[in-house]
Amino acid sequence: MSSRLKFGFVRVLRLSLGVLACLLLSAAPAQAQDLTVFAAASLKESLDEVVVQFQRAYNQKVVVSYAASSALAKQVENGAPADVFISADLDWMDYLDQHKLVKAGTWVNLLRNRLALIAPADSKLQVEIKTGFPLAKLLGDGKLSMADPDSVPAGKYGKAALEKLGVWSSVESKVARGDNVRTALNFVARGEAPLGIVYQTDAFAEKKVRVVALFPADTHPAIIYPVAVLNSGKHPSAPAFVNYLKSPEARAIFEKYGFTPE
Repeated sequence: MSSRLKFGFVRVLRLSLGVLACLLLSAAPAQAQDLTVFAAASLKESLDEVVVQFQRAYNQKVVVSYAASSALAKQVENGAPADVFISADLDWMDYLDQHKLVKAGTWVNLLRNRLALIAPADSKLQVEIKTGFPLAKLLGDGKLSMADPDSVPAGKYGKAALEKLGVWSSVESKVARGDNVRTALNFVARGEAPLGIVYQTDAFAEKKVRVVALFPADTHPAIIYPVAVLNSGKHPSAPAFVNYLKSPEARAIFEKYGFTPE
């Protein structure tokens, strides 16, 4: 091969490799980008399992951040780059929607839950939840563990129920406030509080507590979990993820953990 031909061949080869490198570099971020989901803390076990199935089906990595719906909504409002939000109540989704942070037409009501009075697993306490039931007396010198009743959905539902039953004023000073429902659950699981109010699904997830009784559904607003794609997120897989949450496969997982699909 002449030196001129050899030089030309090397030049073409270098150009081809350069173009290939540029294509690989431009494609890498898209492939590496994670789908970011903000979700209510009470969804942890069930949603983790759903995510595994979604990742297997779509070959798309999903990263979930769990916390109180109120805290997550505020993070979104402050510019956190999330693609999907799943709230434990309608109020915080509506809050984001009112602030034009929810992508139009993507809000779907996904799941329902129940509210439970719990105690440590070795507790023998029995009580019927009804108007005027002696909650303060049952607590004695102990605390009632709840998520923050002023902001966190589980706490707001709990306060509404106790007000409806006429016992909130007798226990308000005894409330140990958690920053989310799992914190409230853990207080009881560790024996730091004799009673707590959490979702029924939280009690299913923790073997160190038992459900004393479920609150009647008419004592508080319906516990509904909405999901939506956020305007702050641009991930192309976000709509597919929301749709997957409504699939028969996902519904079966949520039901296994005690949720009722909408």
